[in-house]
Amino acid sequence: MIERGDYVVPFFNNHFRFDKPPLTYWAQVASYKIFGENDFAARFPSTIAAALTAVLLLAWGSRFGRTKVGWWAVIIFTLSLQTFVHAKAAVADMWLVLFVTLAHWAGYELLRDRLANESERPTLNPPSQDYGAASVQRPTSNSGWWWTFYFALAFAFLAKGPIGWTPLLTVEATRFFVRDAQLATRFKFVRGILLTLAVVAFWGIPALIQTHGEFLTIGIGRHVIGRSFGAMEGHGANSLGPYLLLLPFYFVTVFASFFPWSIKLPWLMRKLWRKQEPGVTPHARGYSGRDKVDNYLLAGAGITFIIFSLIKTKLPHYTLPAFPLLSLLLARHWLEPGTALTQVPTAAERRRSLFKRTATTSACLYLVLALFVAPFAARYFPAWQLYRESREYLRPEMQFGAVDYNEPSLVWYFRSPESVRGWLATPALQPASVQQFMEQTGPRFVILPTELAAKIYPVLPNDWKNFRARGLNIVKFKRVDLTLILKID
Repeated sequence: MIERGDYVVPFFNNHFRFDKPPLTYWAQVASYKIFGENDFAARFPSTIAAALTAVLLLAWGSRFGRTKVGWWAVIIFTLSLQTFVHAKAAVADMWLVLFVTLAHWAGYELLRDRLANESERPTLNPPSQDYGAASVQRPTSNSGWWWTFYFALAFAFLAKGPIGWTPLLTVEATRFFVRDAQLATRFKFVRGILLTLAVVAFWGIPALIQTHGEFLTIGIGRHVIGRSFGAMEGHGANSLGPYLLLLPFYFVTVFASFFPWSIKLPWLMRKLWRKQEPGVTPHARGYSGRDKVDNYLLAGAGITFIIFSLIKTKLPHYTLPAFPLLSLLLARHWLEPGTALTQVPTAAERRRSLFKRTATTSACLYLVLALFVAPFAARYFPAWQLYRESREYLRPEMQFGAVDYNEPSLVWYFRSPESVRGWLATPALQPASVQQFMEQTGPRFVILPTELAAKIYPVLPNDWKNFRARGLNIVKFKRVDLTLILKID
C-alpha cells in the first residue's frame, strides 16, 4: 500500500490480495510510518487490538455489579494461549476480536434491562411521592449503544469479512429466552444494517470498481464461501467421512487454545447447565445457576463455535472471537462468593488461590516464551536464516524464485528497498524450469530443496554462491532443508 500509494486494494507480491479486507493493513501502514518497516511494526497493531479488547472487558465486566469481574476477565483473556500467540502476530484476528467484542457489549447494553433480574432492572423514573404508582419501568435512552453496535459490526467486517456479523445472530438468539416483542424495534435492524453497509461501502465500492468486481467474487466467493464448503490450503477435510469426524474439532482444541483456563471449562458447563431459580438474584446466598446474562454470553460464544464447526476449513484460532465471552462467563462464576447454598466459605478461598496460582504461572511462562524462546526459535526459520546469510550479496535489481517453498516469509524478508526490488516469481518455479530461470540475464537467485539443488547443480559456476538452511516450515508444520543459489551478475 505504501509503495503503490493505494490504500483501497491490498496487493502482495505485485498481485491483488483478496484474502482479507484492509483494516489490518491500514493499522500496519500507520505502524510502519511510526516504527519503520520491520517485524515489530508489523506485529504491533495486533498488540494494540488485544490491549483494547482487554480494556473493553474491564469496562464491560464492571457492568455486572461487581467491578472485579472485569479484572478477572481481563486476566483470563490475556493469559489464554491463543491470545498470547495472536496478540503478537501480524494477522487480522485480533482486530476482529476487538470489534466483535465491542458489538457484543453494545448489544448487551441495548438488552440490559431485559437481561437483568427484576430487582436489578433500571428505571426511568424511580418511585417517589411525586410519581408514585405512575412510575414506569423502562430503559433509559440507549442511542449511543445503538450507534456503537452497528459501527462495530462495520469495522468487524473491514477486519475479516462477514464473520464479524455474528453478534447479529447472538441478538437474534436472545429472543428465545428474553421474549421481548419490542426487540426488533429496539435494535432498528433495517436502519442499523443499512448504516453498517454504508460504512463498509466507503471502502467497498471503490475496491469493487478498481478490481472490476473481483474483490466480491474472489474475496467473498473463494475466501468466505469457498472456506465454508471446502477445505483450503489443506486445513480441514473435503470428503464427508472426515468432515463429520472433524465436527467436534473446536470443542476439543479449545482445551489447548484456551489453556490454562480450559481446565475449568467442564466445571463451568456443569454449573451453567442449571437454570437460575425464578426470583433469585444471581449469586445471592451462594446460588450459581445460569441467568439471562449467562445465556447471552453463551449464545455469542456458542454461535461462534457452531459456525466454525460447520465450515470445512478449520484452524484452531478461528474461534478466538468467543474467548472474551468465555472469559466473562468464567470470571462471573469461578470467583463468585459461593457455588451452592450449603457451601462452606473456604471453598471460595480455594478457588481464588487456584486462580492466582494459574495466572501467575501462566504470566511467567508466557514471559519466558516471549523474551527467550520465541527469539531463539526464530533463528531456525528457513527464510530468516537464508536472508541473514545472503543479504550482503543481495542487490535491488535482483529477481528471485522458489521451488516447493513459496511462503509469504520469502517476500517479507527478501523484498525491501534495501535488499531486492524484484518480485517472487509466480507461479512457483518447477524443477525443470530452474536452470532456464537462472540463465536469464541479470542477477537473481532461487530457493529450492537441498536434495534437488544437488541434482540440478552438482557443481556451481565459479562466481555463484550457495547458502543452506534447515528448519521448520511453521505454516505446514514440517521440517525443511533448503538451499539458496545466487547469481551475482
